[in-house]
Amino acid sequence: MNCRLNIGMIAILCSVAACRGAQPPADTTAPAPAVTETLLPPPAVGVYVTNETSGDLSVIDAETNAVIATIPLGKRPRGIVASPDRTLLYVALSGSPVAGPGVDESKLPPPDRSADGIGVVDIRQRKLIKVLTSGPDPEQVALSPDGKQMYIANEDAAQLSVFDTGDGHLVQTFKIGEEPEGVTVEPGGKRVWVTSEADGAVFVADLAAGKIAKSVKVGPRPRSVAFLPDGSQAYVPSENGATLTLVDARRLVPVKTIDLGKGMRPMGTVMSNDGKFLYVSTGRSKMALALDTATNTVVASVEAGDRPWGIALSPDGKTLFTANGPSNDVSVIDIATRQVVKKVSVGRGPWGLTVVEAPSATR
Repeated sequence: MNCRLNIGMIAILCSVAACRGAQPPADTTAPAPAVTETLLPPPAVGVYVTNETSGDLSVIDAETNAVIATIPLGKRPRGIVASPDRTLLYVALSGSPVAGPGVDESKLPPPDRSADGIGVVDIRQRKLIKVLTSGPDPEQVALSPDGKQMYIANEDAAQLSVFDTGDGHLVQTFKIGEEPEGVTVEPGGKRVWVTSEADGAVFVADLAAGKIAKSVKVGPRPRSVAFLPDGSQAYVPSENGATLTLVDARRLVPVKTIDLGKGMRPMGTVMSNDGKFLYVSTGRSKMALALDTATNTVVASVEAGDRPWGIALSPDGKTLFTANGPSNDVSVIDIATRQVVKKVSVGRGPWGLTVVEAPSATR
């Protein structure tokens, strides 16, 4: 019996030793290569559209008129402007609830101030890279000619805020009339014009003096400002007056009221590069208008879409784009034929847009 046990134990010990001596085969598999993100070049000409309801940015290639990217942004992106070097986009983001004309604001939910800011989008990376401080409820944003300062219309606070685009610190503020919206830098960059919807006026801020130079009365509910290239005159649309007010930009006095026709509700404006034509979106009137600045008369009109607001021109001046909020699309309008050649579906509630010709080095 002891002999059998000894033989069994020897067998077990031999098996264990054999197992211990066996080595796994060497791993000859090469390590997986590091995954690198391939950055696609931006389109030669891109149309960048803020979608207020879906909280993102649609990127349209103007050559194909197709959406090539959608970039998440944050709450209520509206005003948008490109940096002078055309590498960054600045977008106004707001945590205030949507409140259209006639809405009882006392019944709205409280604003989410943590969502307020100016989102900075890297055009080449196609992503939001940071959010700068903006003050409460920014609606529109403009940049200084050198891109070092941004000018923000703070709707809830009735003020114009000036921030440094580098570190985001507040430079100065100006008290504006109620419900400021359109903010535009005068050619030369010395003054900033801000429309006040409630006051029916445009406030002109002298940056060097640090004060409002003058408040100029215009039509009811002004929404934007567009200048002749030499800065001598400004056009201010009145949504509720169906007019444009022509302002002498040097004397800061209105010189003419231009009747756009019954039922027109002018909102966005963009000037042609040569200053010969002003293009106007008309919101609920659905039209895009062309005004001859030599005669100050409407010479063309096109049914753009449902409530066109944001409006912009291609760099060659041949194509007009409008952002149509209710229909969630952008109209592409051929200026020569005065026809909508395509409607491009984007995100929900398109509001603003800007057209950027990519620097040759990034293509």
